[in-house]
Amino acid sequence: MITPVPISSFRSFILGGFECSTHRRCDGQRLDLVASTGHAALASTDYRALSRHGIDATRDGLRWHLIEKAPGAYDWSSLLPMLTAARDSGTQVIWDLCHYGWPDDIDIWSPEFVTRFAGFAAAAAQVVRSETTGDTVYCPINEISYWAWAGGETGRFNPCCHGRGADLKRQLIRATLAAIDAIRHVDPQARFITAEPIINVEAGLGDEDHSRGAELYRQAQFEVFDMLCGRMEPELGGRPDYIDVIGVNYYPDNQWYHGGPTIPMGHHAYRPLNEMLAEVFRRYERPLMLSETGSEGSGRAAWLHYVCAEVRLAMEIGVPIEGICLYPILDYAGWDNGRTCHVGLLSHADDHGQRHPYAPLARELSRQDDLFRELEITAGRHANVLAVAE
Repeated sequence: MITPVPISSFRSFILGGFECSTHRRCDGQRLDLVASTGHAALASTDYRALSRHGIDATRDGLRWHLIEKAPGAYDWSSLLPMLTAARDSGTQVIWDLCHYGWPDDIDIWSPEFVTRFAGFAAAAAQVVRSETTGDTVYCPINEISYWAWAGGETGRFNPCCHGRGADLKRQLIRATLAAIDAIRHVDPQARFITAEPIINVEAGLGDEDHSRGAELYRQAQFEVFDMLCGRMEPELGGRPDYIDVIGVNYYPDNQWYHGGPTIPMGHHAYRPLNEMLAEVFRRYERPLMLSETGSEGSGRAAWLHYVCAEVRLAMEIGVPIEGICLYPILDYAGWDNGRTCHVGLLSHADDHGQRHPYAPLARELSRQDDLFRELEITAGRHANVLAVAE
């Protein structure tokens, strides 16, 4: 009998990611995607629906602004039903603690932001641990690099600043390190992922200065990892053990010409994803996961096909990859204009609370799930041969 060797520490290699952004737009409107997608009310139904498609692990989010009503006073009523739904459905959840949003009474630039977030993280870890069967996994702050750019550099959303991206990145690093320490004090076995964009920036036509600028921009994608592990600005407190599983987010527009347009897949300048994953692994020698990936409209199935094939190529050359998270797994209303973004495996809920799968993506998901299961069986054969040889 062949015993499969797990290729992932998650309950399924392909995960589903629930959009859980809670930021304020610069017009002051607070977004709450857990609520607006209907997931807050339908968590149990949603988890079970994903399980029918072979997805038994997800990314999901706590809503800090709803939970910490006053300094150190926590209301867990928005979280407890989700924890119960996850436990009852057998779903493993990676919990985002801060997905772009924070309570209104905190100044994000102040030392209090760091201490309050650490306190919230410790309190959340106690609740999650008490209500969870199996491993607990957290993403403390989602997409520090992107948040620093969108919120601190270009003023797209909170804190709606310009020219302060570097400051915001360092503040979010301080908060992440403090949160990891706080969680480990409560739950020493807790696991952690990052969720940072992985990009490629090409110079295209241009002089030497332009080419140098493109490479500097490309290298900047590693700053968060380098700060977390203490290679860069060690005075922030980073150490190698603050990096556990390196989650990287990859979408169809994550490659572009410096100062120019997106590079389309298939173009000579488009860098294969497997090479990008291998570069990250060589730099940090930690297991990886695709913490977010997906496309919109009719491109969803083809994109999953491409990403999964590239992940297998990376694994064949020795890159340990823990999973692929389809994100977002539900269609949602766009941040800026409410436009329905058809990105999910599952649609908006209808009047009866039912979501409908996008059939082409469901078929491709089933096919890819079979291929990764076969990879596990093959790994099991190799492990058995080695065991007999020894």
